[in-house]
Amino acid sequence: MLNGPLLVSLIPGIIVLALTWWFSRRGLPLYIRILPGGLLTIAAVILFYIGFVNIRGFEGAAYGILCFFLILFSITSFAIGFKVNIDQSKNN
Repeated sequence: MLNGPLLVSLIPGIIVLALTWWFSRRGLPLYIRILPGGLLTIAAVILFYIGFVNIRGFEGAAYGILCFFLILFSITSFAIGFKVNIDQSKNN
């Protein structure tokens, strides 16, 4: 029951982490760097609502577990986005 949602969450999670890392490497503003994590959080909340209200039962619980893993990926994305690049701060 845990492996399925984890494996399903790996695809959007890796895409969001790669986008956030790429945005931070390019030195884009903070709101652009945290945008993928924010969108993933919104998607996780919507999926949790659908699983809790509409689907219910064991399938709804699988949606809840999927949302948990997506939230973990979004927290990691926020950490990457908020990380200050030391080399850029020395140049200013």
